[in-house]
Amino acid sequence: MLRVGVVGAGGRMGQEVCRAVIAADGLELVTAVDPNLAGIDLRQVLGGGVPDLHASGRIEALADDGAEVAVDFTVAEAARQNLAWCAGNGVHAVVGTTGLTDEDMATLGSLFDGGRANAVVAANFAIGAVLLMRFCALAAPFMEGVEVVELHHEAKRDAPSGTAMRTATAIDEARRRAGLGPLPADPTTEHVLAGARGGEGPGGIRIHSVRLPGLVAHQEVLFGAVGQTLSIRHDATDRRSFMAGVLLAVRQVPGRPGLTVGLDPLLGF
Repeated sequence: MLRVGVVGAGGRMGQEVCRAVIAADGLELVTAVDPNLAGIDLRQVLGGGVPDLHASGRIEALADDGAEVAVDFTVAEAARQNLAWCAGNGVHAVVGTTGLTDEDMATLGSLFDGGRANAVVAANFAIGAVLLMRFCALAAPFMEGVEVVELHHEAKRDAPSGTAMRTATAIDEARRRAGLGPLPADPTTEHVLAGARGGEGPGGIRIHSVRLPGLVAHQEVLFGAVGQTLSIRHDATDRRSFMAGVLLAVRQVPGRPGLTVGLDPLLGF
């Protein structure tokens, strides 16, 4: 039985991860960490079918409870400290927290160096979203233009999303492997509203962010060429859609030395 702790257990994603771990074969939820829930019986948050477990406000509770894997869905500021603690204390980490920078990822590569603890960091744990990125990389060398539109709930703190940035990077890398350079410069010269053309991502790819109540996590990638367009879209309408990927990472992270970025290697891509 693999002993699992959830950091950020009171958040929307954290609650779903707790439920998924409780229901999964071969996994045991032993720790729930969230400063906002310290001392609270987890059953008050998740409802019935939950083990007798009180949340802690301390990351050290992972060690106290013998957690082998920590799942972190917090915010970037907290995750930096949480993950440094995990690496230093031999607790494997599965990270879905967004807003981590390239510098953060380099730091994680140094912390999780194949020694005491391993980590899996993914911008998106929905299998369909990983497939979308794979399909976009296949299409990229054959289309002349591309833009990314990502849509999320109104409480998301970062823009663009990590998934959008990873998608743009995958498209840019696929174009370069095919001997193609960055996209042509945007010919728009009159910006009636600043930012109307979105942000310029890797390879000159334009990325547009939408934030609205009622959304969960959605992304559409629009390709264009002479006389044709191609749209590839993924919609996550329920946070449970991410749980298959989270559980896959939890089960595999103990056997994957060092830092693994994205679900692709776990899926055999």
